[in-house]
Amino acid sequence: MRQICGERMRISIREKKSFALIGCPLGHSISPFIHGKLMACSGTVGSYALEEIEKDNLASALENRLSKLDGFNVTIPYKSDIIPYLDSVSQRAKLFGAVNTVAVKDGKFFGYNTDCLGFIRAIDSAKIDVCGKALILGSGGVSRMFAFECAIAGCDITIAVRETGIKKAEALCAELDEKLNVKAEIITYDKISGGYDLIINGTPVGMYPDTDVCPLSEDTVKSSKAVFDAIYNPLKTKLIKLAEKNGVKYANGLSMLVWQAAAAQEIWNDVEFDKDDIQRIIEQSEEYLKNE
Repeated sequence: MRQICGERMRISIREKKSFALIGCPLGHSISPFIHGKLMACSGTVGSYALEEIEKDNLASALENRLSKLDGFNVTIPYKSDIIPYLDSVSQRAKLFGAVNTVAVKDGKFFGYNTDCLGFIRAIDSAKIDVCGKALILGSGGVSRMFAFECAIAGCDITIAVRETGIKKAEALCAELDEKLNVKAEIITYDKISGGYDLIINGTPVGMYPDTDVCPLSEDTVKSSKAVFDAIYNPLKTKLIKLAEKNGVKYANGLSMLVWQAAAAQEIWNDVEFDKDDIQRIIEQSEEYLKNE
C-alpha cells in the first residue's frame, strides 16, 4: 500500500535508507534539505548525502559506493553519461537522453527522469497551461527537456539561442523532428518579438550573482501569458520580476526542484505527496535559501 504523506498515516519504524546526489562539481546544494523534508513528511527513515564524483571515477563509484544506496539523483555532468551503466531506462528518460533519478534494487540500476514531472507539476500548480506558442530560451541541459515536453503537449515551439548555440539548437530540432515529428523554429535573441503563450528560461541568465540581467525585454514579457524560469537562486530573477510587475503568470525553478524530488521519493519509497504538503516544503525551502 502506498503511504500518502497528506493523510498523516502512522508509519512503522523501518530500516534506514540511504540516498544521494551525484555530480561534479556539486558545490552547495539544497537537495539534502528538500529530501530531508520529504522523507520526514512521508515517514521514510533515511539520509540524503552529496557524492561528488570525478569524471573518470563514475564506473568505479557505481560498482562500489552507489550500488550500496537505495537510490540517487544525478546532475551535471552525468545525466547522459550514466545511461550506458544502467540496467533499464524509463521511456521518458530515453526520449530526453537524460537520467536524473536512479533506483537501486538487488544490485541493479533503474534510470528515470523526474525533471519532466517536476516541470509539469510546478506548471500545473501555478495554473499555467503548456500550450500554444512556446518560447524556450537555450538548447542544452534542461532546455532539451522543456522542448520535448512542449512538443508532447502540441506547442508551436521557438528556440532562442546565441549565435554560438545555433548548432546545438539545430541538433535538438533534428531530434524533435526524428522522435516526435515536431518541427521547431530557431531564432537568435535579437530576433525575438511579439507575445507568447509560454516563455521558458532554461539558461543561467539571471542567476546569482548576475541578478541584474534578463534574457528578454519587458515588452516581450508583458505581451506574453506566462513565464517559467528554471532558476531558483534568486527566487525572483529579473525575468520573474518583470512578469510579476506586468501581471503575467509565473513560476520559478524552486517549485520544479521540489516537485521532481518528490517524484524521486515516490519511485524510491512507494509514497505519495499531496499539493498542500509540497507547497509547505516549497515555502520551507524558500526560507532556507533566504537564510543561507
